[in-house]
Amino acid sequence: MARNYYYLVAGLKEYQPDSETKGFDAVAVRDGIAAQLQAEDAGFLRDFYAFYDIVNLIALLQGKERFDRLGNFTREELREELESQQMLRFPEYIRSVLLAYRNRTKEDKYNEIDETVDTELPQERNLWMRYYRYCEGSKCAFIRKWYGFDRDLRNIAAAYTARRQKREIAPELIGDDEVTEALVRSSALDFGLKEEVDYIDRLIQILETPDMVEKERKLDLLRWEKADGFTDFDYFNINRILAYCAKIDIIQRWLTLDPKTGEAMFRRLLSELTGREIVDGAVRRAEREAEENKRRIG
Repeated sequence: MARNYYYLVAGLKEYQPDSETKGFDAVAVRDGIAAQLQAEDAGFLRDFYAFYDIVNLIALLQGKERFDRLGNFTREELREELESQQMLRFPEYIRSVLLAYRNRTKEDKYNEIDETVDTELPQERNLWMRYYRYCEGSKCAFIRKWYGFDRDLRNIAAAYTARRQKREIAPELIGDDEVTEALVRSSALDFGLKEEVDYIDRLIQILETPDMVEKERKLDLLRWEKADGFTDFDYFNINRILAYCAKIDIIQRWLTLDPKTGEAMFRRLLSELTGREIVDGAVRRAEREAEENKRRIG
């Protein structure tokens, strides 16, 4: 049964509508939340933010300076672990991929190698495949839904771009399911995905937006709305908390890219995800259900 964090969720109202975004730090908010979670839910929070560990690992492996502070590991910790013999601090879905590629260039006598990792593929592709597969099997409903949505959104965007540039689509995709099959097979504008992807028409319209900044803004608004939709019936549990985290991550990104957009999203978060909004919503829903029951009995 899901744990409820009444005080924690109510405490998310730590900002006032007239708050300044100056000093807003998604990492600090995340760490404050983590300190109040039970062990299993704290693990789900780490799983959620492992997305950024993979972003940072790929950048490090490619010799890039990019680093996202939202990851669970610091840059130094990632370097140390990559240089270690067994890389035991990494989750298994990351460790198995890295060890397989290490073994390809230098025989590893100390670790059991996962032979199912296809090292003919780019290493980053395997890292993403393993991560999304791990999330697909998560006990946390929000992680399953959010990263299933994230994978589909990125695959559709990649397929759309590849088709526009007349490149082969299959090598751009992560995973193997009905969506990826349709993306490779279909020549329809929407890739024949209306039944599988309820937001496909909107996404295609977004992808056709010529201005790159505006396109990114619209994509993040779609993400924001999906985070809400995935927690329609959650009020105080880890699903609600992770949806909140998804939104503060979006805000953090836009405060860096475009402060005006970031501030607008910040204000929206304040109006949507306060403890009172959540409590009042739960009360109103309970009242509606009680009225429905009375009418049925009557």
